[in-house]
Amino acid sequence: HGKTEANEKHLYCGSTDLSLSVAGREELQNIRYDIKNVRFITSGMKRTNETLQMLFGDVPFEEDHRFREVDFGIFEMYSYDQLKDTPEYGVWLTGDNEANIPPQGESGVQMKERVLKAFSEIKEDTCVITHGGVIASIMEYLFPNEGKNRYQWQPKPGCGYAIADRQCYMKL
Repeated sequence: HGKTEANEKHLYCGSTDLSLSVAGREELQNIRYDIKNVRFITSGMKRTNETLQMLFGDVPFEEDHRFREVDFGIFEMYSYDQLKDTPEYGVWLTGDNEANIPPQGESGVQMKERVLKAFSEIKEDTCVITHGGVIASIMEYLFPNEGKNRYQWQPKPGCGYAIADRQCYMKL
């Protein structure tokens, strides 16, 4: 999806349903893709639905909430600087940050399991408008030999990958 206010302010944002920011809309306004005979899926969040509309126009689409970003729980809509001195945040950052669960949220492992289950059910040509962490989890799963972790695969807001037959042939 395109940029949101949370992206601009470097806030943890997964389950908060934000719209695209003004800058996010401006960055996408001159990009248009004309793709035919494709199934479109979004995570159902405002920012993904708005990105779909801006990039592809008025096309039919489905929402699958399993493609939502990781839920950061009580850390939602806070920055590192705002959280760095709180004990709960320190505990969450300690150890395996993929397995650790933020209070009232979900771990990276839990998100990845949810996303990969949804991804495994896609059978036809499909365009999924989703979130950076979700995209990165799919890419890490599809291309383990690249040696990249989820954070290295994460695209910038408004960007993503085109994949055919488990081959990444374009970074958008």
